[in-house]
Amino acid sequence: MALLVYLAAALAEIAGCFAFWAWLRLGRPAWLIVPGVASLVVFACLLTLIDTNAAGRAYAAYGGIYILMSLVWLWMVEGHRPDRWDLVGVMVCLAGSALILFGPREG
Repeated sequence: MALLVYLAAALAEIAGCFAFWAWLRLGRPAWLIVPGVASLVVFACLLTLIDTNAAGRAYAAYGGIYILMSLVWLWMVEGHRPDRWDLVGVMVCLAGSALILFGPREG
């Protein structure tokens, strides 16, 4: 369940941020920020669904998933295929996310 929530949250965050990028960097219409803001609200709400006792831990573990989804966005939306260093980097980040989210906790 956590993985699906994280994937959906990452997609919502990236789409929301990209709306601002498209407006400010690509010259797209300013009205794009309206769905962009809505997407960022969805992102924030989704992260509250992660089963952890500390928000910071949910956000830290989310980082690796965000990086993975950013590379998927890079490839699928922007048309730039990730290189081997992107792939190695995301594997390291995902390993760190798994340790943060699923590692044994004392007390």
